[in-house]
Amino acid sequence: MKVLQIVPSISLIYGGPSQMVLGLAEALGNQRIDVTILTTNSNGDAGQPPLNVPLGVSIQQQGYQIIYFACSPFRRYKFSFDLLKWLNKHASEYDIAHIHALFSPLSTAAATVARYCQLPYILRPLGTLDPADLQKKRFIKKLYGNLLEKPNLAGAAAVHFTTDQEAQISWRYGVKTNDLVIPLGVNLPNSFPPLGQTRKKLGIAEEVPLILFMSRIDPKKGLNLLLESLDKLVEKGLEFRFVLAGSNPQDPVYEETIKQQIANSSFSKKTIITGFVKGELKLGLLQDADLFVLPSYYENFGIAVAEAMSVGTPIIISKGVYIWSDVQAASAGWVTPMEIEGLTNALENAIINPNERQKRGKNASKLALKKYSWSTIAKQIIEAYKLNLMKPKVN
Repeated sequence: MKVLQIVPSISLIYGGPSQMVLGLAEALGNQRIDVTILTTNSNGDAGQPPLNVPLGVSIQQQGYQIIYFACSPFRRYKFSFDLLKWLNKHASEYDIAHIHALFSPLSTAAATVARYCQLPYILRPLGTLDPADLQKKRFIKKLYGNLLEKPNLAGAAAVHFTTDQEAQISWRYGVKTNDLVIPLGVNLPNSFPPLGQTRKKLGIAEEVPLILFMSRIDPKKGLNLLLESLDKLVEKGLEFRFVLAGSNPQDPVYEETIKQQIANSSFSKKTIITGFVKGELKLGLLQDADLFVLPSYYENFGIAVAEAMSVGTPIIISKGVYIWSDVQAASAGWVTPMEIEGLTNALENAIINPNERQKRGKNASKLALKKYSWSTIAKQIIEAYKLNLMKPKVN
């Protein structure tokens, strides 16, 4: 089977939703599926230089290949005529395409080309059909959705959602779709820095609870709730350290607002702001944290949450993170409503109960291994490709 994965960009600057395509491609390759990723050299929308990669040539990776194309003529929107020309020319050589992101001109056009070439395709919305997300630029999205995404949804072999809740709430412009609900996977290395090394480098004593937020600094992530809750923990006299790991080059104004709010808070001296993290620092933080917190208003999956669970770190998430029901059922952490009181209570409960943290951390690791391993997910996706989505091509 020959499969295309099409995504506007896989730059680290766009976070987990784009990066997961690499994990999926490798996992499919390990199952002897011939996978090619088509993407652009986009590296951010705020004037950053493009990725320094060869263009228009196949680059062999671990079990798959990737082809980068230059963004042209609309670099701001990660668009590439060259990619679309390549797809139009080579679509007949592939069995199916998996297209990631809606409301992105490249993905929209790629689905249109695939339909024209009679290549079956799956759409993965990445949360863009969530009613809350559709409120952003509402008028433009309503027009764009009805004119361009509605026919793409109607022509898709299936729509890939990552949680039941995402599938249930997603808007489909009146189109009846064939829905797949398959989660995302976690792809962590076999070796980690020594336990406690990162904590020591940051000057955090072993006995002090370490609360970690690791995600894009964005209004939807519920940082306003978290910062208010941390203030209340100080009022209660609780000892902790807070690490804010993340950035948002797409919205530096909001990022600076959050930094200033922390600087003026009662917990400013208890806080370390690392910026965007990767590699050993990221792994060390995930491993050394006592709690991973993400109180998002809406989150179709939350890949960083799954990463934290996979290393045995208990989590505190809101019901806006749509894997919350799995977490609650497995007692893999604490689930709170999207409000300050509930979040504060969960943080306090976790801080003062180290034995409960340890218990829920073990449950988190078991849940991640069972539901969020790439090998398991790859098999589910392959079955979906084979059994439900392979439409005969018309010559």
